[in-house]
Amino acid sequence: MPIRRAMVLAAGMGTRMRPLTAITPKPLIPVAGEALIDRAFDKLEAAGVETCVVNVHYLADLVEVHVARRPGLPKAVVSDERGLLLETGGGIVKALPLLGEEPFFLLNSDSTWIEGVVPNLDHLRAAWKPDEMDALLLLSEYVESVGYDGKGDFIIDPHGRLKRRPERTVAPFAYAGAAILHPRLFENAPEGAFSLNRLFDVAIARGTLYGVQMEGLWLHVGTPESIAEAERAIRNSTR
Repeated sequence: MPIRRAMVLAAGMGTRMRPLTAITPKPLIPVAGEALIDRAFDKLEAAGVETCVVNVHYLADLVEVHVARRPGLPKAVVSDERGLLLETGGGIVKALPLLGEEPFFLLNSDSTWIEGVVPNLDHLRAAWKPDEMDALLLLSEYVESVGYDGKGDFIIDPHGRLKRRPERTVAPFAYAGAAILHPRLFENAPEGAFSLNRLFDVAIARGTLYGVQMEGLWLHVGTPESIAEAERAIRNSTR
């Protein structure tokens, strides 16, 4: 099924990216000559997305001007969080009237990837089953990623359903910052600021959180040091 709308999370403070984010919002940090948020928009454009909601808070004017100047599709629509940073979950709840009633792509602005044979948003869309899933997450084997230093997030069963990594263990898959979400995931969501992880846990409990393993190489650009690692990987991929 076609997915025509998306949201890019771009409101964070970029604390781990300091000092670069002292005057530049994290989504506008360049990697190999292209801003992170433009890399997200490029992938959405290739997937046929027509409208992208971008939430803004820290250095909001710079982000808003940047996406407004971007030509072509997807068309950027701003969800304004200048008054209160709502975190990932609260930010999406605020943006839901702009996203409509159909499933939509979600991208973190600090996650990007080098594509494999099949573009990963197409990979997600092909695996999406709206009658069974409230959320379908793009997953990376964390040992095959660049810039990620965590212990993994999820265990996946043979049917693609996800469970959390048990405490004091290592899980094989990390959330790569891209997903398809159904608006019903946000029914009875908390008010105000909250993490999207709270709703992922609700979906796990009812068996509607799924994952699909990405192709290519995940680039988690979360610190100044990770920029050089990502740029090295991009250079190597073009040789």
